[in-house]
Amino acid sequence: MEFHEVPAPTAPAGHDQPTRQRVARSILDNGPSTAAALAERLDLTPAAVRRHLDQLVEDGAVEAREPRSLGGRGRGRPAKLFALTEAGRDGFDQQYDDLAVQALRFLSETGGTEAVREFATRRASFIADRFARLAADHPDLSSAEVLARVFTAEGYAAAVRDVPVGEQLCQQHCPVSHVAHEFPQLCEAETEAISKVLGRHVLRLATIAHGDGVCTTCIPDLPATAEKPTTTEKKEHVSR
Repeated sequence: MEFHEVPAPTAPAGHDQPTRQRVARSILDNGPSTAAALAERLDLTPAAVRRHLDQLVEDGAVEAREPRSLGGRGRGRPAKLFALTEAGRDGFDQQYDDLAVQALRFLSETGGTEAVREFATRRASFIADRFARLAADHPDLSSAEVLARVFTAEGYAAAVRDVPVGEQLCQQHCPVSHVAHEFPQLCEAETEAISKVLGRHVLRLATIAHGDGVCTTCIPDLPATAEKPTTTEKKEHVSR
């Protein structure tokens, strides 16, 4: 299984930037759109919209998609839809990241490191809250696969791959990476929560917050001696 980094969008210079931001914002608010729909929505010429879309695609903020085929459509090739990439969405999330960093700095200054750690632990509680329910609903999934669903629901785009020693939980996106870069307690709390729900030691190998392409957590297989006792073994233990 291969994972690829999403290139961060660059900020084009010049007076076109505000209009280009309007084009990207319109896609964010209204979903994948054709150039014609964007032109009408923003009161721009189709040629101007296409110029901005070409630059956004080059920057990695927008991608072109082929629309789903509709049986009743007439002749001609259907117009492409333009959608934001993860990198494009990150550009809009940055302002919220800045606010979160400021809030955690204030918390650190007024409550100390322990206050930040407590906040990080409370935030990571979503892992335990959802893990048990999903595991019960999907007994066919491995523990790592359940965790992947938990994290994906929180915007982490998580997946699982097998490795010789067990499994790896791989998160291709991290919605708090900019904040976690300054406050690693967020990553540490997530790792501790994963270890707690699994009942075993796990190892965080890489994080997006520290420049890696993917957040990777190794979940080793339990040794045979650590397997849960069978029903018969439990009865024998009770009868002693």
